Order: sequence, then structure tokens, then C-alpha cells
Amino acid sequence: MPYKNKEDRKKQKNKPVGSKEFTARMERQRARQKMDAKAKKKGGDKNKNGKADKREGKDISHKKPLSKGGKNEDGVTIESKKKNRSRNYKKKN
Repeated sequence: MPYKNKEDRKKQKNKPVGSKEFTARMERQRARQKMDAKAKKKGGDKNKNGKADKREGKDISHKKPLSKGGKNEDGVTIESKKKNRSRNYKKKN
């Protein structure tokens, strides 16, 4: 059932410019844009929605997580949303 009372919901606010969260968000956006640009050159957006078909419904996964100091230069891959978000880069015992 959809959420009905919009007044009860707090508005999402992005972190201020220069903060760690802001920097990580910009890194994620750059990785997505770069991946989409490469795929579009190869003719990979047949439904014209702005996302590359290769990445449709998937996440960009960083090989070294941004929360652990990773960057786009460390490498990115395409992964399902469930797999990428469930891993959560937890410490293995």
C-alpha cells in the first residue's frame, strides 16, 4: 500500500558540499555517467530512457568501497542491486 500522508515524511537532505558523504555521492555519480557513456557509444540504449541497457536495473559496484577510501580509479563493475547492497562490505571473521 502506498504511503498516504506526505506531511509525516521528512524531506531528504543531502549532506553539505565538502563532506565525506557528498564526495562519495559524487564519485558514484561519475562512475554511473562514465559507464552509461561507454555503453551508449556502442548503441546500448534502445528504449531511450537515458540508462544504458547494460546497466538497466543494476548497480555500479566499486572493487574497493568508497566508505573504505576507494575511488573510481580502483575499478568498478556492474552488479545486481541485491548482490551489491547485501554485501555491505562487512568484515569477514
